[in-house]
Amino acid sequence: MITDALDGKIDLIVTKSVSRFARNTVDSLTTVRKLKEKGIEVYFQKENIYTLDSKGELLITIMSSLAQEESRSISENVTWGQRKRFADGKVSLPYKRFLGYKRGENGLPEVVPEEAEIVRLIYRSFMEGMTPCKTAKTLTDKKIPTPAGKEKWQSSTIESILTNEKYKGAALLQKKFTVDFLTKKTKINEGEVQQYYVEHSHEAIIPPDEFELVQAEFLQQYNSKNIFAARIICGDCGNFYGSKVWHSTSKYRRVIWRCNHKFDGTCQCNTPYLYEDTIKEEFLSAYNQLFTNRSEILKNCRMMQELLTDCSELDEKWEAVTQEMEVVAELTRKYIMENSMTVQNQEEYNTHYNALVERYEKEKAKAASLQQQKEERLAKRDLIGRFISELSQRKELLTEFDEKLWIALVEHLTVFQEGRLVFAFRDGTEIEA
Repeated sequence: MITDALDGKIDLIVTKSVSRFARNTVDSLTTVRKLKEKGIEVYFQKENIYTLDSKGELLITIMSSLAQEESRSISENVTWGQRKRFADGKVSLPYKRFLGYKRGENGLPEVVPEEAEIVRLIYRSFMEGMTPCKTAKTLTDKKIPTPAGKEKWQSSTIESILTNEKYKGAALLQKKFTVDFLTKKTKINEGEVQQYYVEHSHEAIIPPDEFELVQAEFLQQYNSKNIFAARIICGDCGNFYGSKVWHSTSKYRRVIWRCNHKFDGTCQCNTPYLYEDTIKEEFLSAYNQLFTNRSEILKNCRMMQELLTDCSELDEKWEAVTQEMEVVAELTRKYIMENSMTVQNQEEYNTHYNALVERYEKEKAKAASLQQQKEERLAKRDLIGRFISELSQRKELLTEFDEKLWIALVEHLTVFQEGRLVFAFRDGTEIEA
């Protein structure tokens, strides 16, 4: 419309109100002045303002400022309402684009059985070794619509479903927040505003234990192109082994694994390369040694799992730190308010303010460290849980390589000089093959 007016196609613009014309005072005045230069008038009905009138610009400035403040006030009220709902643990989902749930009669998420089966299929496929990309292709081939109703699935959609805590019946609230009430720009919440985590907020589609296993496995391997990637360590320099292809264009083509830094000049490694067949054979040998002492290992694993489950000490420390953060935040708020209402020495004010900020950031770093320790401990617990599950299901020695067993049981394989191989299993057991 503005372009048409500037091109001479419109000579009068009738607007309901100043608040409907632009987001803020600057936009209003800039646009009105452009139009005035071309002799185009804007009439605001509610305020009865004609912009070509001599008093028009002054009135627009006043009314636009009021409209901008009104917009700010509405935005703050809406934001307060949303954060109050978050604090109360009220969960809301974008149901039109969220697979597995619909809005229930009580306003909470309600499971859609046929969609829930698709979610379970995605989780099951991942735990069976299928990559997100391959799962996306499978669902597309089966003509199953995406959460948005499209025909083609993307691997990013699968990854989002695999990592969304809503599927285990919990909810992390306020993952994003609005930065600017005028532009409505949002950003990912990295601690700038309070987040809320609600356990058992609605019915789960994926059991929590299974969900946590998927998270641990997702972090470790979903980006890997090969099950041996980031699992084989050079005993000389400590770097990972990587895959290399010999004779890639001939019938003698072979894939070998060797230290990534063997020939880059930074290390003098004497560890040998390995064929994939050798790795698989030696894993069979190490696993069968592990299997012979299975009962004792499972007993120790269950004890270890119980110890890792107890996070009460970390929780107490985290609670104390977050309380301290709240105290410092309130002190900072009061200090800012005091400075805005009374005249103070700004140099002293800045010194005191910066000290409060530094104090808050230290506590924030402590909280993040404690949270990370807890997550690592629980992830280790879940990995050991999977180790227990896989080992207890096996009733006899292994006769051929099992990819699923390798992923579930092996923490890493260390290669030493003269071809000595040491397998470190997830329960802490080390076996030289």
